[in-house]
Amino acid sequence: MARRIVITSGKGGVGKTTLCASLGQMLAKNGNKVVLLDVDIGLNNLDVVTGIDNRIIFDIVDVIEGKCRPKQALVQDINTPTLFILPSAHTYNVGKVNTKDIISIVNYLSQNFDYILIDCPAGIDLGFQRAVFCANEALIVTTPHISAIRDANKVASILSNFQMTNISLVINRVRQDFVQSNEMLNPFDIAETLKLPISGIIPESDDISISSSINGSLENVHDESQMAFLKLASNVHNGKFLNNDNKQGFFQKIKNNLIKRK
Repeated sequence: MARRIVITSGKGGVGKTTLCASLGQMLAKNGNKVVLLDVDIGLNNLDVVTGIDNRIIFDIVDVIEGKCRPKQALVQDINTPTLFILPSAHTYNVGKVNTKDIISIVNYLSQNFDYILIDCPAGIDLGFQRAVFCANEALIVTTPHISAIRDANKVASILSNFQMTNISLVINRVRQDFVQSNEMLNPFDIAETLKLPISGIIPESDDISISSSINGSLENVHDESQMAFLKLASNVHNGKFLNNDNKQGFFQKIKNNLIKRK
């Protein structure tokens, strides 16, 4: 049975969808069979980020309406054969999609995959509830900005009422130089404030931004961000977290590992 992980944020614009796609790629490259499920109906972008938008035949609404089976709506990633995407619909009355429909799809997919990563809509309204009810683990994505951290705290509070086996943080778009000069909050201080463990810290990266805008592939990302995603995937897979002992040397270790690989 697949691990069902909802990737949420509360606040929009923190890189949640890009992170979902990148984490899925890394997990799949490590030999896992992964499906990305986009439940942000009407405002979905996972198809664009993963570069499959021109290959979609069926979407999640077609599955719900019985026009196809879930596996017929899956789109296989070109670069990673064990990664699949179940796209959402761009235009649809979201009121017609209920939680039971999404849970039914997730249960079906769970039989044939190792991971189901659920891209959650921003906010904490009905779309959020639908996504969370399908999952038993959660990654809360935030950036080191007060507004994003505040929303992450709200989401963490809500998730505490669900039967989650694991809730952790991914802190995105971190600038090492800004953290060292105290111009940006330290990720470990954020984790301490939110009282949540950290599964991953993703540095700010122009390569990631360009990649997610073009084809969703991490193949051309050669900076420390790729190492950070590898570490995130390893932590998620093994159930480990970044230790506070890494507080001063985290970014340096990423750079050292990157140099060794070259």
